[in-house]
Amino acid sequence: MTHGSFNAPFPSNIAVDVDFLHSAGYNKVCAYDLGEEIILRLRVSRALGVTDCRLVVFDEYSSRVKDKVQGEFFGIYSGRDEFLFNLSRLSGEAGLSFFHISLSTFDETYFVKKGADCYLTRDPSLDNMLQLTVSDFKYPKPRAAYGGIIYHIFVDRFMRGGDVPVSEGAVLVSGEWKNIPEYPEYPGAPLKNNTFYGGTLYGIIDKLDYLDSLGVSIIYLSPVFSSVSNHKYDTADYMTVDEMFGGDDALKLLIDKAGKRGIRIILDGVFNHTGDDSIYFNKYSRFDSVGAYNSEESPYYSWYDFKSFPDKYTCWWDIPILPRINPDIPDCGEFIAGEGGVLDKYSKMGVYGFRLDVADELSDSFLAKIKSRLSQKNESLLLGEVWEDASNKVAYGVRKKYYLGGELDGVMNYPVRVGILDYLVNKGTEKLRYALCDVINNMPERIRNAQMNLLGSHDTVRALTALSGVSDEGKTNAQKREMRLSGEQYSIARARLKNAYTILATLPGIPSVFYGDEAGLEGYGDPFCRMPYPWGHEDSSILDRYRMIGKIRRENSVYREGDFELLYLTPELLIFSRSEKGYNYITFINNSSNAAVVEFDRLSLNLITGKRSKRLVLAAADSAIVKIKNNTAIELISEE
Repeated sequence: MTHGSFNAPFPSNIAVDVDFLHSAGYNKVCAYDLGEEIILRLRVSRALGVTDCRLVVFDEYSSRVKDKVQGEFFGIYSGRDEFLFNLSRLSGEAGLSFFHISLSTFDETYFVKKGADCYLTRDPSLDNMLQLTVSDFKYPKPRAAYGGIIYHIFVDRFMRGGDVPVSEGAVLVSGEWKNIPEYPEYPGAPLKNNTFYGGTLYGIIDKLDYLDSLGVSIIYLSPVFSSVSNHKYDTADYMTVDEMFGGDDALKLLIDKAGKRGIRIILDGVFNHTGDDSIYFNKYSRFDSVGAYNSEESPYYSWYDFKSFPDKYTCWWDIPILPRINPDIPDCGEFIAGEGGVLDKYSKMGVYGFRLDVADELSDSFLAKIKSRLSQKNESLLLGEVWEDASNKVAYGVRKKYYLGGELDGVMNYPVRVGILDYLVNKGTEKLRYALCDVINNMPERIRNAQMNLLGSHDTVRALTALSGVSDEGKTNAQKREMRLSGEQYSIARARLKNAYTILATLPGIPSVFYGDEAGLEGYGDPFCRMPYPWGHEDSSILDRYRMIGKIRRENSVYREGDFELLYLTPELLIFSRSEKGYNYITFINNSSNAAVVEFDRLSLNLITGKRSKRLVLAAADSAIVKIKNNTAIELISEE
């Protein structure tokens, strides 16, 4: 593909390009498999008169020099000097390294630093260095997940179905909900969370046709283990599915019925804490077991950290109803990840994998144990709740090994959510450039293809509400409960949501849809983002776009493992490509109030409209996905 006048604008202080050699040629991806040849290429303006360049490699904490490499002059390319660095000796073991490059001229020394892109500075500090990851993957790629769509269901709030009992102490709301009936007086205030809408696993089975129409290939269920709450993050019994959701039989039936449609099931693994009202802790003596709260002789006592038995114990975020467990205690770890344990039970039932709650608070050794158990017989998918760039994440003073090959297949990609929302609401480019350049390029290829990309979750403001730009700052929970967008605000947010999902679903990785986003659900943060799905009141315009995108992903294999390149990013226009087999699939997002015009030197196919043309007129606040042959010239005629 040639760009013509279609060149991505970069900051004026950039005078250097850094690329890495991979099997398909040079690109920006700085992650390798163990044993691969690693060649770094640096191109710098001849006007600088570089006489020498050197690379210094540091360890994962940037505290120790691991290696020094002299750059070799390779030639001149388009007015730039080209130097090569052979880093292959760093590929002998899995790990994360950081490095900086110094360039000497006749009278000056420059350093290459990484911002949104690489640039030159005279500052010799080691802040913001470039990174290199070498991974040793021990398990099969989760190829069944590639190219699909995850649908995230908060079970109680999706669909009623089946004849299931109402648990003791549960309050079942009848009819339709217009507002969340139960909410804390202020964030963090105590709340029973015992008000139920009545959604069940049987209800999900009844809506499999609907999910299929969205292109869904994976259903991610909020916790289904027995507990007294509607959210079930306070586990009472890991070894049973909650009876109000239909119990074990309902989960087995869902796995079977969904599987016949090619839809897999992943569960929410909450292995950092339990409920205080559980078999394991048993604070209220509701269970026959001898819980850790009941006796220091309890088989579960060592799982918990008591400061003063029995009433002072370590909790998750100091919430007394959520006592923390330590899966690194052998008995606790074996119960979860050992033979006949929690993971073993649900894997044998047919569950495809897990999303791990608060993965940052689980040790690397336990994460490796989980992945090993899930991969005993079949391909599996293990995703982690990590809110930052997981390639270089430090948690509790420890550099995590998520991407080094023995742990996660991907994480919840919150940086891309932040970048998309900021771009569409505020016209900001740097957060999006960070997500589409730094975060993506730091991922090993197989992680990139399995990454869980999202616009929202049960922990965030609803996508539609966030895209409206209407802040809830200074509002009480009672006010947030009643807040709804005006007609004009909703119209703006709806157009942005269509663009947001078009971006999300054409990036590397797997788009994740939080139930109801595709129907136009509104809501601020927890618990107001957890309204029931509005059956019979869907926004058909948003729903049609989600269905169209699902169809496009199913019909075009490029969204499984295709190459990615950011082509153009301004506050008004975003353009990026996915490519494979001689074709480019280009996503165009018009983020302005004026039309944009792009011309091609041969016919192109707009996958959203189905029309072929040499000219794309992109209306204000609209988007397109265009398929072209890879030698097609593109020219941006106007960008208002």
